[in-house]
Amino acid sequence: MARQSMREELVEAALAQFHARGYNAAGVKDITDAAGTPKGSFYNHFASKEALGVVALERYGAGRRLQDLTDESVAPLPRLRAHFEFLRDEIAAYGYTHGCLLGNFGLEIADHSETIRAAVREGLDQWHAKITDVLAEAARDGAVAADLDTAKTARFVLNAWEGAIVGARSDRTSESFDAFFDIVFGTLLARPRP
Repeated sequence: MARQSMREELVEAALAQFHARGYNAAGVKDITDAAGTPKGSFYNHFASKEALGVVALERYGAGRRLQDLTDESVAPLPRLRAHFEFLRDEIAAYGYTHGCLLGNFGLEIADHSETIRAAVREGLDQWHAKITDVLAEAARDGAVAADLDTAKTARFVLNAWEGAIVGARSDRTSESFDAFFDIVFGTLLARPRP
């Protein structure tokens, strides 16, 4: 039976390689070299690079702290804002060179791999559902308009976030993130006026 730690080393190395180089540019040998494992051992743990890509997306999704969006001890809109601030700060800490792996894979490989496309879709759907739930809670609490279409608004917020990442990475500044926060939290989700 294959070592669990070697599998974990491969997943962690793949995450780093996929983030730094992209899916297509990160070869199996690059991943095994980064993990310090023999290339032949890769196939003891994964049927293909594509299979590893799915696991990497799942691991990446787990690291997005989506569970924080369900913490009802924090009011809905501050909770949602804190979620995106965490993501912004993480991207800024990498000097705007690492984006969202879901978005990266969605742009780079989803048209060429149904397996990766489905994994990206699942990750985005889970994220969308959590944002929708937060917005529904905000509507119930009166923090946003009661008739807000929470599912469509959540989809817009998620898409705006992914676009802000593209802008931040191309500019290597927080300007796109600043615009995201100003418009989403200062206008779109601003408390309704009586």
